[in-house]
Amino acid sequence: MTTETGARDPDALVRRAGKRADTRKDQHFLVDDRVLDRIPGYATEAGADCSHVLEIGGGPGALTDRLLAVADRVTVVERDPDFAAHLGEEFAEEVADGRLTVVQGDALDVALPEFTASISNLPYGASSEIAFRLLPAGKPLVLMFQREFAERMAADPGTDDYGRLSVTAGHYADVEVVETVPPEAFDPQPRVTSAVVRTTPRTPDYTVPDDAFFMDFLKAVFTQRRKTMRNAIRNTAHISGLGDPDAVVDAADEELLSARAGTLAPRDFATLATLAYEVGEPEA
Repeated sequence: MTTETGARDPDALVRRAGKRADTRKDQHFLVDDRVLDRIPGYATEAGADCSHVLEIGGGPGALTDRLLAVADRVTVVERDPDFAAHLGEEFAEEVADGRLTVVQGDALDVALPEFTASISNLPYGASSEIAFRLLPAGKPLVLMFQREFAERMAADPGTDDYGRLSVTAGHYADVEVVETVPPEAFDPQPRVTSAVVRTTPRTPDYTVPDDAFFMDFLKAVFTQRRKTMRNAIRNTAHISGLGDPDAVVDAADEELLSARAGTLAPRDFATLATLAYEVGEPEA
């Protein structure tokens, strides 16, 4: 059965898969046709190259079906072996034509292919880890998250939602929430509202000496976001790996040291992290 747009009916796909979603495995399948139809457009309308789309968590295949309508090729990574087998059978023609590749495995463990964009309804329990595996690839992403996570990811400095997640995501891309999605759009319904995030890769307007150190520095100072940066840097050397945090404090600008993490712009963190890398004796 197909919908009026010619796409496969999501409820029918669930039936043909022969099993229901297991919430213990963080499975909530998007079954709202209107939302499913809109999601690929968030990538194409922004000019994303959809020649090879990566989907994480294909489930019964409702979004996979929509992606095949706009992409030259799709690779779907599905952890559940039953759903992976179902996808291979449901889309046997597309698999045979080389337009669909199904990879059975955990997206945090398997080798991901080269891709031009990723469009996915992520499993929420692993959404942060998966997103930060995808973001450094520098490709456009359209990803479904819990709304709270999505809003923190896209937050601006000085707002309540702004934090380490905002700075880290913004290091790799411009981030925007393009749609909120109610629980009723899923089967079974999650307990939270969801949101679709679109990221557009960009080069930040600052430089850092080492990405890994920058991420550790952010993790450290945001554990004490209510402290001044002076105290945050001194108190979190065991997290950032600094051997001499006092040297950083002695060398840094007083205006930055007096601020709190939630008010600083990403370039301010880059300035402090660069100084910390140069004079703070970070662990090798």
